Amino acid sequence: MSRPPSFTPPPGARVYSLRTARGEFAAVDAAVAAGVEPRGVALMLPGFTGSKEDFNPLHERLAARGYRTVAVDGRGQYESDGPVDDESAYAQEKLARDVLAQVAALDHHGPVHLVGHSLGGQIARAAVLLDHSPFRSLTLMASGPAQISSSQQQRVKLLRDALAVMTLAEVWEAIQAMEPQPPEETDAGGLDDGLGDQEDLRRRWLGNKPAQLLATGRQLCVEPDRVAELAAVPLPFHVLSGARDDTWPVTLLDEMALRLRAHRTVVQGAEHSPNTDRPAETARAFADFWDRADDERRRHADR
Repeated sequence: MSRPPSFTPPPGARVYSLRTARGEFAAVDAAVAAGVEPRGVALMLPGFTGSKEDFNPLHERLAARGYRTVAVDGRGQYESDGPVDDESAYAQEKLARDVLAQVAALDHHGPVHLVGHSLGGQIARAAVLLDHSPFRSLTLMASGPAQISSSQQQRVKLLRDALAVMTLAEVWEAIQAMEPQPPEETDAGGLDDGLGDQEDLRRRWLGNKPAQLLATGRQLCVEPDRVAELAAVPLPFHVLSGARDDTWPVTLLDEMALRLRAHRTVVQGAEHSPNTDRPAETARAFADFWDRADDERRRHADR
């Protein structure tokens, strides 16, 4: 059976296991387009119940702007292995150290741009707070300053309760029974929006390790506000979101951007997943920000 475009890597992209000092991580690695001058490298972290494929619509567009992009599944997420029952393996600091190991393992010299979507943004933030030196910039996409909204906390609690008594396959069937419409027609405001083919979505869901879902779901519900810590880090920041978001209110993201003195992008017509809702606009915003950050860095180096 052919796979939908969202799950099919772009032409020329490599799909492989990135070997690091902390284990192997499934990756989609898209090189700079032929004939385009390389500008840099970006590492991209997906959100809760998401995967590296969520960034597939961006790779070719960013390659045309001179950026190599590497999207990874986190530990215990989809095609990256991890413990089934040991939640301690998914403590946020451990996931952040995984990110530092991933950067170190890339075949690239120099710092990279870091992008985190939703949960991935909070893991990216934790990695930068541990060691900002491997990074050129940090982009937080639809990822807020602290815990998720009350309505989304309720969704996570329902999932945790279900996983306590049901298998992943049983939870999937229960979710589908409650869905009034196919995923591609539903509201895009929730935690696990994006790709729309049922069989691929089911395969991705079943690839997750239950302990990872439990641990990271709990993190989303209790994450403290670390914006002041992050603002003290000497990196350029970018806060990007859709015009509507049920996971963190857009006004809260606006305020976070001000506190970080960050570049702010609101993608019109997008919700919690601008990367799949409006990929052309999202890719353009990423590349424009990276271009400016690199140009500013060079100007300072020349002084």
